[in-house]
Formats: sequence, structure tokens, C-alpha cells
Amino acid sequence: MAKIKLTKNEQKKQKDSLKRFQRYLPTLMLKKQQLQAEIRVVDIRTAEVRASKEKIDAGIKKWIAIFGEGGVFTTDILRITKLTAGEGNVAGVSIPVFEDVEFEVSNYDIVVKPLWLDLAVDNMKKSFFFDLQLRCLEEQQRRLRKELQTTSQRVNLFEKIKIPEAQANIKKIAVYLGDQQTAAVVRGKISKRGMERAGS
Repeated sequence: MAKIKLTKNEQKKQKDSLKRFQRYLPTLMLKKQQLQAEIRVVDIRTAEVRASKEKIDAGIKKWIAIFGEGGVFTTDILRITKLTAGEGNVAGVSIPVFEDVEFEVSNYDIVVKPLWLDLAVDNMKKSFFFDLQLRCLEEQQRRLRKELQTTSQRVNLFEKIKIPEAQANIKKIAVYLGDQQTAAVVRGKISKRGMERAGS
């Protein structure tokens, strides 16, 4: 605890600080609750998207070995042409919001290529779509958790340090000023008696 001046001005300063801390604390607590609620929503959404991706990937794994069959599935057959993302705001935190992705499938001869290629391309699109969603959701989680940590630290600082410290300082100053006032009254009475005796 920093050393404080035992004056009325310092007492007023400490009271003003206490009011400010008590005014900001509910706002910080509300922000903390909003962040916790949003993190739960993002966690649920992430689990859903991850489960969907794993389901698609499990289906792909069944016939992944034939992808390399005679150059049927080449790296240029599917590419992302447009990725759309926006910005959202949760309790003052800017987060990325996945909107959409567009793919381009290169032309291939359906007579020459195997029948399963259309299904493979469709599943790869879905897998990429879920993967991009997951990346966005994971970034949301990262940013929200970071802000929650900062907000929680501030709540703890106000609740456990700043408010009790200001209250203790106010009490200490009040006791000191009360003692000074009592001492002044006692000195006044002693002085008055001394003057009365001197006058007699």
C-alpha cells in the first residue's frame, strides 16, 4: 500500500477514487459475464463444426487411397476463389466472422474421369468449408479468452485491491483527523483552564 497523506484533501481524493471503482466494477462484471456467455456459444459452435468436419473427413478416408490413382485427383482440380469474412463485436472485442467461401472446380471430362470424382470434389469442398469455419471460430475463441483474462484481472484488481485499499485509506484518514480534532479540543480546554487560572 502506497503511503498516503493524512489530510482532508487526501480523504476526498480517496472517496472519489472509491466511488469511481464502485461505479466501474459492475460494468466490468457485466462484460465478464457477456464474454463467458459468448465463449460458451463459440465453444458449442466449434464442437458442432469440428464434428461435421470429422464426419466428412472420415468419409473421405475410406477412399483416399484412390485419389492418387493415375492422376485422377490433381491439386488444380479445386481451388478457393473467394473467401468472405466480416468483423463482429462482442462486449467491445472485435472478432472475425466467417461468412462464405466460393470454389472453382476445373473442367474435367466426365467420360474419362471416374464416377466417384464428383463426390470427392463435393466432399473436399465441404471439408475446406468446415476447416475455414473452424479457423475463424478458433480465432474468435482466442480473442474472447484473452479479453476475458484481462477483464477478470481488472475485476479482481478492483474487488480485491483497489476498493478495499481505498476503504482502508478513508478509515485511516478519518481516524487520524478525528484524533487531531479531539487533541485540538483537549488542547483548547487545557489552554482555557490555564487562562482561567492565570486570570484568578
